[in-house]
Amino acid sequence: MRKLLNTLYVTSENSYLGLDGENVVVYDDKKEIGRVPLHNLEGIVSFGYRGTSPALMGACADKNISLCYLTPQGKFLARVTGKVKGNVILREQQFSSTKDEKISLGIAKTCILGKVYNARWVLERASRDHPMQIDVEAVKNASSQLKSFLEYIQNAKSMDQLRGYEGEAASIYFGVFDELILQQKKDFVFQGRNKRPPLDNVNAMLSFVYTLLTNQITSALEVVGLDPCVGYLHTERPGRASLALDLIEEFRAVYADRFVLSLINKKIVNKKNFTKKENGAVLMDDDSKKKLLMEWQNKKKEVITHPFLKEKVEWGMVPYVQAMLLARYLRGDLDGYPAFLWK
Repeated sequence: MRKLLNTLYVTSENSYLGLDGENVVVYDDKKEIGRVPLHNLEGIVSFGYRGTSPALMGACADKNISLCYLTPQGKFLARVTGKVKGNVILREQQFSSTKDEKISLGIAKTCILGKVYNARWVLERASRDHPMQIDVEAVKNASSQLKSFLEYIQNAKSMDQLRGYEGEAASIYFGVFDELILQQKKDFVFQGRNKRPPLDNVNAMLSFVYTLLTNQITSALEVVGLDPCVGYLHTERPGRASLALDLIEEFRAVYADRFVLSLINKKIVNKKNFTKKENGAVLMDDDSKKKLLMEWQNKKKEVITHPFLKEKVEWGMVPYVQAMLLARYLRGDLDGYPAFLWK
């Protein structure tokens, strides 16, 4: 099993990253503020515009360390990767499978089944654990509707029909999402999913964490030799990690959403960590990003039992495991791609 290494998150907008021997060095206004050995890293994520030295880019590419650039607000800018991993045959199998309607629909169904199954589990868990703090009837009703959609999704005849079911199920889930916010309810009000830009504190965090998770899944796909830009449910666009967006569906509720809820309910973040712009966009401040990223690193180290492999694995390795299982299916080693169904 691949070892879970660390990801270096550089949150300062004015930071510049350089290379000194086998170490990545972080500078702020030409002053060194930190250094980390490259052999401890699997990825570097920079939230700034100052950039990176060509020497560090080359070292990261040579050592297969993902180097990702985001804006200070968390919007994806670019990735630097090394040599293409895996073999030509696997990628040929991936490309040909996207042209096969039956295979494509089957993989897309599995991803959305995982999404809805896990969203329902989150609601069921909330009803069980916090019956005195939430509207149990509303949450149970939403869970019941999601259960019906599992059958609809399984019987979908086309991608368009599948996307329609996925959209309806997401609307039902997010319709009761505000019930899962148990603390700071006046400061963290959720009235529906919005993005580009996020218009409230909860959506600001959801968008930020989804970006982190997409980057994580993209790296996992590259590691096993799959092309992250060639997907099944999400159509191909230049620069779009369509396959990563397919696989993230299984993890949104159970990994990302629950993580955001924990930050609010444990009062790790508060309303002072957010600012609202004239256009209505809500932004996280540097302090909240640092808190979130620290907790995200801790979350990735939590050990769970993978529902398909029945093996102990860190949360941070689960996207890699799913990417590996998809590659095994495309190679013909598995009869189907097994969704991540959390229990």
